[in-house]
Amino acid sequence: MRRLIYLLPLALFVVLAGYFAVGLTHDPSVVPSALIDKPVPEFTLPPLLKDGKGLATSDLKGKVQLVNVFASWCVPCRIEHPLLMRLAHEQGITVRAINYKDKPEDAIRWLNQGGNPYSAIGADQDGRVSIDWGVYGVPETYVIDPQGRIRHKVVGPLMPDEIEKNILPLFKQLQGEFKG
Repeated sequence: MRRLIYLLPLALFVVLAGYFAVGLTHDPSVVPSALIDKPVPEFTLPPLLKDGKGLATSDLKGKVQLVNVFASWCVPCRIEHPLLMRLAHEQGITVRAINYKDKPEDAIRWLNQGGNPYSAIGADQDGRVSIDWGVYGVPETYVIDPQGRIRHKVVGPLMPDEIEKNILPLFKQLQGEFKG
């Protein structure tokens, strides 16, 4: 009985050490999403720009596209912005946006300074739509298939290697599936 009392803490330590060792092998930038392969949530957002388009569930069907959640106060959003510009203007990818808990005038000023890669921007001033999307923070980017399902999620700023290894190949695959 005394041996059991001495071995119990050791056994607990081994179990916890094993749990943490396995956890350290996972990529911290990969955050699982319960919405992968599920339809985008039902939503309608007003336009950020007076002469622009808002964003709704119905806009996210018919072709492969990206949805980027951003804010003018978000420093990592500034890092990924040139990549979004290239995807939209050089790769011809449709990029739509959800502007998250931002002052409209700040977001508009930010887009005027850095350019606007978005074909439509919905203003999510209270953050409720973003919560429905499972947003942890900004920026987040989603690949949406032609049926309006979320197929991939990137938490944090898009980086060139993520685009080359995951985003562009997935776009090509999904476009091929839709045509075929």
